[in-house]
Amino acid sequence: MPTLTEAEIATHNAGVRRLMEALNSVLFGQERLVELVVTGILARGHILLEGLPGLGKTELVKGLAKALELGTKRIQFTPDLLPGDITGNPVLQEANGRREFVFQPGPLFTNLCLADEINRASPKTQSALLEAMQERRVTVLGETHPLPQPFFVLATQNPIELEGTYPLPEAQLDRFLFKLDVHRNDASTLQRIVENRELGVEPELKPVMTREALTGIMEAVRTIYLPEVVANYIARLVDATHPGQSKAATAIKYGASPRAALSLASAAKARGLMSGRINASFEDVQAVAVPVLQHRIILDYNARIDGKTNAGVAAEVLAEVPVQALSVPRTLKESQPVGAA
Repeated sequence: MPTLTEAEIATHNAGVRRLMEALNSVLFGQERLVELVVTGILARGHILLEGLPGLGKTELVKGLAKALELGTKRIQFTPDLLPGDITGNPVLQEANGRREFVFQPGPLFTNLCLADEINRASPKTQSALLEAMQERRVTVLGETHPLPQPFFVLATQNPIELEGTYPLPEAQLDRFLFKLDVHRNDASTLQRIVENRELGVEPELKPVMTREALTGIMEAVRTIYLPEVVANYIARLVDATHPGQSKAATAIKYGASPRAALSLASAAKARGLMSGRINASFEDVQAVAVPVLQHRIILDYNARIDGKTNAGVAAEVLAEVPVQALSVPRTLKESQPVGAA
């Protein structure tokens, strides 16, 4: 895989900055959320957003679609939603005196899919979404249909409503790169919203990046160098989420999977590019560790009774695992793997 030049990194970094500035101009007070969502997109990941209604989750998805010139569709998940309602169904059509079934694509056939209140869907419907997220394709009546590229799922769930919901199974949670908590706005941010927005009027947002440019940056992320010491740090972090491997893990019943390590590496690479560097660093891993790990660990009964949270325990694991090197390569020459020309 070819190594990026510092000029190419600077060009990609400038495009990412324009994207985040555009999103922050319409979503006030959520700079950290915007940064992580953009990181997840560049890392080709799906994202689970948890927060109360009215905090801008839908607006964020719409803003992303406009800024990136991507197609977007919203699916409101309900208990009676069927798999075919999201994947599509064969439809009987008549042409030239013949009748035949023609596949009619569902709302999953888009670039940016907003899966609203995903935990209200039945497990059967959730499993249909799982295939789309993992394989980026859907299978209907034995026929496989590829989804448009790029394809991302941004799913939401309400943290306080439990009645009539179906908790996402661990296998599906593991498919989300990040789980992000959307926090309420403080008084000063609310004042900005009141002064600059009007109820029922969508903010204007012009495209700042083409689909081709986004694809180019996503490809560039894959070429960001992951130093051996950083890869070792990622491995030790994920290992520390398992019982018996760290003090914090005494609260954990089941730790994170190898997919968590791969997700940490991808997200760290994306953040490295966003920071204008040619490599991923320890700081990049630390910045994305909790969003990557919190939904991939299962707390034991006593920890839940004591009021511990997944995010809190993930942060404890992060604080406990030491960085065993003072620095990582920061120049193009230093970032070459051993034996590279």
